[in-house]
Amino acid sequence: MIRLLPFTLFLFLIGCSEPKDDSLIDEFGENELENAIQGFEEYSYDESHSSDYIYDQSKLHRFDIYITDKNLKILNDDPAAERYVNAHLVFDGEVVKDIGLRYKGSIGAWVGCLSGNDWTNPSGYKTCPKLSFKIKINRNLDRKFYGLKKLQFHSQNLDKSKMHERLGYHMFREFGVTASRSNHVVVYINGEFNGVFANTENIDGPFANHNFTSSEGNIYKEVWPINSFGKANSSAYFIDGLKTNEELGDVSKILRFGNQLELSNENSINNIIGTWIDRELFLKTLVVDRRIANDDGFMHWYHDGGNFYSNHNYYWYEYPSEDKIQLIPWDLDNAFENLISDLNPVTPIKDNWNEITNNCNGFPFGALNIKQKSAACDKIIGSFRPLSSTYDSLDLLFKTSLYNMANINNLIDQWSSQIESAVKQASLKFGDQEPSVEEWKDNMDFLTYSIEQSLN
Repeated sequence: MIRLLPFTLFLFLIGCSEPKDDSLIDEFGENELENAIQGFEEYSYDESHSSDYIYDQSKLHRFDIYITDKNLKILNDDPAAERYVNAHLVFDGEVVKDIGLRYKGSIGAWVGCLSGNDWTNPSGYKTCPKLSFKIKINRNLDRKFYGLKKLQFHSQNLDKSKMHERLGYHMFREFGVTASRSNHVVVYINGEFNGVFANTENIDGPFANHNFTSSEGNIYKEVWPINSFGKANSSAYFIDGLKTNEELGDVSKILRFGNQLELSNENSINNIIGTWIDRELFLKTLVVDRRIANDDGFMHWYHDGGNFYSNHNYYWYEYPSEDKIQLIPWDLDNAFENLISDLNPVTPIKDNWNEITNNCNGFPFGALNIKQKSAACDKIIGSFRPLSSTYDSLDLLFKTSLYNMANINNLIDQWSSQIESAVKQASLKFGDQEPSVEEWKDNMDFLTYSIEQSLN
């Protein structure tokens, strides 16, 4: 029997900027650390080393982190500081020395896992067995690991099914939408099992190199070309969102797009959007986003104070040789929650993608009455409203080819078989701080039940 399991989901995930590197912390490690890694051959990148191996869906990789007690204490005493410390990474019997290691996340990543009392202002020491990690391979040297410069291991602390990220990204990618690769891995710290993580690809230069023919374009995080009043955003706003080519700081292209949107009207908007954005690809992104109820993504316009509203959890890729940008979805840990009812009190979206409520003024919605604004009021998203029939055709294609219970059950069966023993190991080691195998299976059952009901 399917059981509706409680969610501790007072989340408002606000994207974090990349912190400054701190190269002064425990730079050389200690004797014990050196002794622990001396038996491993040092990793050397070769052009034949493909990142596809790291995200191979058929494998459950093991990653070992070796770190001094001093540096681990620095991390555990204040995870929300997101401060890099020195550590070593071991994979497949080879060691990558002197990587940067930090905990990562936004407000939601720390819920129930830090000692501070105010969940809206994360603080205090670590109280959960595991937290999400970011690993900076190129902290001290310009180098790559299987073509990658960074790794991200997401704790999935609020997803007891441990399937939301992997399934969501898989659906985007299989439907032709550029998105991160994601699989499961197990992580050990100084030889001790730490848990099952989602190994989700960082969106950066190597990501662009893997996904785009011209990989030198700008990548922006969580900057929209126009604000909620339809006015172009500033150069400083776009520069702050740059995640590649920061040293050049040339944001003239996306700024020009924003200016064109600001000046557009009903007669010109379609030509402008058609020039800058691949319409079918954007509609495919909308189809997957709405089918998986990615309600904490780019379609949710949260109240930002005053009359302003904004969205988050997305990137843009800007093509270097043409006037074109592409939206990239991000941060799917809250996807699938609101498929059949609004389980998350913060994230639910009232409208369908092409609907408008309250004449494009903000309105309260959800259990907490948090104000939001209809996404279709945005000039970019709203320009696709006349294409609703094309959207419906793509939605049917998505359901027929990918988003159906035969395919979903097959994927969940494969992936759960990979991680079941690790889920059991985590439960035995950490007790009720990690889901039991029965609880994990109940949550997977509820996930597939919710998807099935949403398709009926």
